[in-house]
Order: sequence, then C-alpha cells, then structure tokens
Amino acid sequence: MMKKALISGITGQDGSYLAEFLLQKGYEVHGIKRRSSSFNTGRVDGIYTDQHQHGSRFFLHYADLCDSSSLWKLLYDIRPDEVYNLAAQSHVRVSFEIPEYTSDVAGTGALRLLEGIRQTGLKARFYQASSSEMFGSAPPPQSEHTVFQPRSPYACAKLFAHNITVNYRESYGMFATSGILFNHESPRRGETFVTRKITRAVAQIKFDLQEKLYLGNLDARRDWGYAPEYVEAMWMMLQQESPDDFVIGTGETHSVREFVELAFASAGMDWREFVEIDPRYYRPAEVDVLLSDPSKARTRLGWHHRAGFSDLVHLMVEAEIEDLSSRMKGELKPAAAPSV
Repeated sequence: MMKKALISGITGQDGSYLAEFLLQKGYEVHGIKRRSSSFNTGRVDGIYTDQHQHGSRFFLHYADLCDSSSLWKLLYDIRPDEVYNLAAQSHVRVSFEIPEYTSDVAGTGALRLLEGIRQTGLKARFYQASSSEMFGSAPPPQSEHTVFQPRSPYACAKLFAHNITVNYRESYGMFATSGILFNHESPRRGETFVTRKITRAVAQIKFDLQEKLYLGNLDARRDWGYAPEYVEAMWMMLQQESPDDFVIGTGETHSVREFVELAFASAGMDWREFVEIDPRYYRPAEVDVLLSDPSKARTRLGWHHRAGFSDLVHLMVEAEIEDLSSRMKGELKPAAAPSV
C-alpha cells in the first residue's frame, strides 16, 4: 500500500525538498500549512496539483504546532505512516527577541505531536528535526555523545524537543528518532539567514541594486551542507529497524568570512569593497564553532554528503543571479494562486 507522510514545516526549505523526495518515492504527502494573509507556499507550488484531480498525492492542511486540537485531528484523519516535524521559529537571532513563542513552537510543538500520536494509537514513525545549535559552546567536533550546551532560546527549545522525543521513545516504545542536523543551505533558504542574505546581496550588488551588505560576526564557523542531501538522511532514519539519533553534517567547518569571500568571488567581486559590520547583528551569546562528526550516520545509514563547500556557495550565487536577471527581464511568471 502507498505510504502516507505528514510534514510540519512543509512550506520551508527542508519541508519542500522532503515533500519532493517522498513523492518521488511514491508516498502520499500531507503538509501542515499555517494560515497567512499572504502567499506562503512558493517553495511547494511546483509540486502542487488540484486536489480535485484524480491521482493527486500532495495535500496541504491548515494547522499549527501551537494548537493541539488541529494537530490531533490531522493525525486521526490522515493516519500517516511517518510524521516529520520540521516546523519551528528557526531564526537564532530572532529567538532572543521572541523567546516565548520560539519555545512554544520549536519546543512544545514537538510534544503536542508526540502526544497526539500516542493518544490516537497510531503506529506512525516520528522524525524530530533537532539542531546543531543545541551543542552551542561545546568543543568541536560534536557527535551524538557530545554534551549539549545551548546558547540561545532557539537552541534551548530544540533541546527540549530533542529530549522529549527520546523520552517518548524510551517511555512508550514509540519509533521516535532525532536528526541533529548541522547547517544546510540552498537557494530556497530564507532570505534572513546569513548564507542567503549574502548570496542575495551579491546578486543585488552585481546589478547595482544594492550598495553595501551589513553583517555581524564574520569569524563564526559553521559546518555547511546542501539541504536536498540532508532530507534524504531524514527519510533514511525512519527506514531503520530501530529508532536512534544521528548527527548529520559534512565534517568540515568554514567561517562566515570564507563564505562571503567565496560568494563575492563567484560573481567576480572583492567582498572587502562592499561588506560592513553592524553590531546589531551580533548575538547576545555567540556560538563560535560548529563541526560535525557524522561517522555514525555514514556507518549506520550509509549517508554521506556529496556537495562540497565551494560547490554549495557557487550554486547559491548562480541561482540568485539567474533569478534576479530573469526578474529584471520580466521573464518570471506571476505568483501562483494559493494552494489551499
């Protein structure tokens, strides 16, 4: 029988790539969509089909991780085989501004889903999107055995979600697993995240639409990979005989400065002419270095990254320049009608 998957955060970067991946695998895919007065389905409009059309396997539903009743109703009605919890207020710097909301969505939201699966009696396999930010100030490299030292409200919320996933696995025998994913990027990354902010600015500056790029800490180092490869790891985790937690990353670390230099060089520019430091972008508590040890994922899942750091940066810059060029020529189609 066709497997069913329910994805929270389906309109985000990871959710859209995961939906495409599961559809290719033959799944029926259901996604949770928050109500908004503006269109927020741009990343999944390419795979949307009219739900009145025979054979449709992709569906969007209104619900919210802050509302148990909407989640439990979906679980009961859809009865998915797999549940992927990718939704969160995922911007680390913003989490300092709205810590309570961040904690409710990214932390308690996972609990609401887990309890919903338990209360409805589903045998669904559950994936929790944990984050490398949970490691915080822990010395690198960081593996499944590293002690977490979170440094932001977002990281604290994710750590609660991670621990409650482990608790439900051990307490109720649920197939509940967490993927501790290090930074993963793509042209679909939100525009306020530093990598996309950089590549977008490169294109804007190249076409004389922007003069300067303002950034914070250029010395922060991250383990950056390519998002479509990381959603494959999510699926692999739920295909195992028993649930477990896995670190997913490249095993390499690069500074924001390196990303900036390579991004501008990809467009034939010297970053030092255009980048300025704005102290407002510094975090109250900084995470200096995140570096994964993904050996468990390589051994147990057979997963490994394929796109290198320079490949990722070039890919994102080229996509940004191509998109902006098309917009300036008026070649892009108007925004699609809302999917729901």
